[in-house]
Amino acid sequence: MALFNFFSNDVAIDLGTANTLIWVKGKGIVLNEPSIVAFDRSDKHIIAIGHDAQQMIGKTHRDIKIIRPMKDGAIADFEIAEGMLRAFIRKVSMSWQPARRVVVCVPSGITEVEKRAVRDSCEHAGAKEVHLIAEPMASAIGIGLNVHEPVGNMIVDIGGGTTEIAVIALSGIVSDESIKIAGDEMTAAIVNYFRRQHNILIGERTAEQIKCSVGSAVSLKEELEIEVKGRDLLTGVPRMIEVTSADIRGALSESVQEIVNAVLRLLERTPPELAADIYDRGIMLSGGGALLKGLDERIREETKLPVHIAEDPLTAVVRGTGKVLENLSDYRSVLIKSTRY
Repeated sequence: MALFNFFSNDVAIDLGTANTLIWVKGKGIVLNEPSIVAFDRSDKHIIAIGHDAQQMIGKTHRDIKIIRPMKDGAIADFEIAEGMLRAFIRKVSMSWQPARRVVVCVPSGITEVEKRAVRDSCEHAGAKEVHLIAEPMASAIGIGLNVHEPVGNMIVDIGGGTTEIAVIALSGIVSDESIKIAGDEMTAAIVNYFRRQHNILIGERTAEQIKCSVGSAVSLKEELEIEVKGRDLLTGVPRMIEVTSADIRGALSESVQEIVNAVLRLLERTPPELAADIYDRGIMLSGGGALLKGLDERIREETKLPVHIAEDPLTAVVRGTGKVLENLSDYRSVLIKSTRY
């Protein structure tokens, strides 16, 4: 595979299952697009990425395939992920000079093989020096917490493929819990709900819109209604029905409970001194899943602890990764140590 140098500056990358965000040193966030690729089945030539590929979902012919090269926070298709990364970087690049440094955030439970895949993808895209940081740590830094202090902070980062929960103190992750229940699982639950309860097939994009519009984790003061269009599985013709936020809440209940249970499991394993800090400081929510209506209230009810949603939770991870990039000497202790092959 030909190697191209597309990095114009030192960059920080949140290579997420659902979205990829890029931070350029001195400029801030310059790209925020879905981690989706459309390519030709015959030669794997990339046709579209990001928003352009997303618009093609469910509307392609048999010669075009659309995938997410990231699955559960890790690279599922190395070649396509590398091509996507190069294409995204080309979008934001201002020159052909290769970067000195790239910082990429990854799930806290990443394996050595997965670390190598991320490193290789960045190096093949032109990076000269690649550093990895765990998503909960990047999220904590992006929120504005002082991770160097001998004080416990609990972060719940709900992304597209994984929910990363961690207790952080003294520049390290003391204990963590990573589950493959997050935004994508919630979207799939909504698709399955309409299939089982209404015999209607809806697409992933429609389910995502329903989740964002009326999805909730607790009862709302005023329940919402939404019209949903899909294909009737019995007759094969398009049909429209109305559902309420209570219906969608029922579809999401299992996924939400899994996240709550994971938070409770980690609290049980937290050292008592740090648990006391969390009691005082509360739990911080970040990631796109933090925007689910009432999720903070649900976790507050189950844990009896203060729960706060980060400011702009969707970009907390890349903002933290960018801060590490811009102050690398101060944050070397928070980077993931890995074995080089």
